[in-house]
Amino acid sequence: MSTAKLWPFSKPDDDGAGDSPPSPSETHTANLHPDAAPQTTMPGSAVGSNSAYDEMTAQYNPSPRASTALLRRQLSYDTLDSDERTHLLAHHRPTRTQGPLDPDDPAISPYNLWTVRGLRWLTILFFIISIGWWILLLVSTFISPPLMNSRGSGFYEFAYASVAVAILLVTLLFFTSPSRAEQYSCFTISVLLLVDTIIILAVERVRSEEGWVGLATIVWAMFMTGWCVLCDRVVEYGKAEEEERLTGRHETKRSLREWTAVFTSTLIIMVLIAVTAFLSLTLIIRAHDASLTPPGNRYFVDSSKYAVHLFCEGNKNTSSVTVLLEAGEKPTEAGMESWVHDAYKEGSISRYCYWDRPGYGFSDNAPSPLSAGMAVDALSEALAHADEDGPYVLVSHGIGGIYSRIFAGRHTFQIRGLLLIDNVHERDLEKIASPGRGFKLWLRGVISPIGPDRLWGWMFKGHTREDRTYGKAAYQNGKAIKAKLQENLVATTYTRNEINTARVLLPKDVPLVVVSSGKMIKHDSHWYDAQSDLSNLTDKLVGWDIVDNAPHEVWMTLDGKKVLSDRLHQLVKAATRDN
Repeated sequence: MSTAKLWPFSKPDDDGAGDSPPSPSETHTANLHPDAAPQTTMPGSAVGSNSAYDEMTAQYNPSPRASTALLRRQLSYDTLDSDERTHLLAHHRPTRTQGPLDPDDPAISPYNLWTVRGLRWLTILFFIISIGWWILLLVSTFISPPLMNSRGSGFYEFAYASVAVAILLVTLLFFTSPSRAEQYSCFTISVLLLVDTIIILAVERVRSEEGWVGLATIVWAMFMTGWCVLCDRVVEYGKAEEEERLTGRHETKRSLREWTAVFTSTLIIMVLIAVTAFLSLTLIIRAHDASLTPPGNRYFVDSSKYAVHLFCEGNKNTSSVTVLLEAGEKPTEAGMESWVHDAYKEGSISRYCYWDRPGYGFSDNAPSPLSAGMAVDALSEALAHADEDGPYVLVSHGIGGIYSRIFAGRHTFQIRGLLLIDNVHERDLEKIASPGRGFKLWLRGVISPIGPDRLWGWMFKGHTREDRTYGKAAYQNGKAIKAKLQENLVATTYTRNEINTARVLLPKDVPLVVVSSGKMIKHDSHWYDAQSDLSNLTDKLVGWDIVDNAPHEVWMTLDGKKVLSDRLHQLVKAATRDN
């Protein structure tokens, strides 16, 4: 049986015999060795090993035999049929061509520089710190941590912390896409924050309301905006340096992706510039309002954590009974005092006092949580500081009835009469404590530092500082919004327990007058039942008057004002006689 002679790496025929002619190198070898025996090879025999050896030799020893073997092996990938043992790629590695890279090559990155990477990690650290501080300020709106009580609303600090977080987040998201527009925008924000810092430091009232928390927050926000400008500049220089090193020139053109990043970051920062500008404008208005001198005095309470405003009119030495006012949903100066002051001038009463609950009028905000009983304790402390010891005829309106009744339950020996003007019943505390109302109040508080309604009223409606402090626009004040939010948070817990206890403690022989709004009773049958129940607080009901067509603020009509003046004079006269 004849043996087929196969040349290495030749393509076999169907019958197994190779028909490829020998290469010139092999012919030369055969001439040198005429007596050499012919080789018989089979696929997978030692020829593969010799061929691999020749390939390795060709790479380091370019002899004719090795070079020819390497050439045959490369050509074999195009001539051999593929099977499970066939390599799809040649064993040799192509030689890398050295030269400038394409500008779009991902290897061109500012992250190649340790300086840029270090700045990014520091920015991430600052972002984590800012987020932690932002969360702490958010929590302090509902529960004041130790040493972090703000005598202001606390919403300004939250706004400045939000600006810092937003700036850092934008910087991190578009860290490798620096732009001059972003740098100039961040610098503008930094300048605005510097102006705000100067205003806070210059105005004593604003400085005391913001405290160290507000000052530290705005300084941190200013530092963060400056830091973002620095990062953007360093990344810009680093990117240019890497482009010159790896491509040979600084690339001035941007890709679509880079233009999108620059446009998005600039747009977001422009919005932040507008927000910061509004913050500065409302802070200027707030500083102007702080120049308004309150009547009476402000007294520090609760271990000097905050101050409340107390005002008294009339001679204490010649008056045996003092009328103590408790306002409803608005500060006392907004309207309730007007008819009482008229009664004072007419001689129906000889002396009256009123105070602003925490957050209203000229009073500071108290730490959270704040229940009605806690506020009453602040009133008691302020009266003690002012050397006021009664006796009192209590006049309250709306939600102020809750506070007035708690005060009466805690000062039973000093109370000579109660005048309840369309008071809120304790059953209505459920409405005050509704989650929806609380969320709306919180949202209004967060927006209040931007002050769109306050700025609109200042520019187009002619609102004065009196209007914004205790007048018709006082509800827009962040302090008043926080005070209402504090009422909402504990209305059905602490406050309900306190008013239930006060109802039990209230003496049954205290003269009582109830004056109700005819419109409120007409539109809400529940309101009638609530007013009827209030008329049974004591066993000595002097009268229950329903003033037709009178709104919730009963004194706004002539009939309502006359009824109130007559009933107040009646209670004071009886208290003076009994005293």
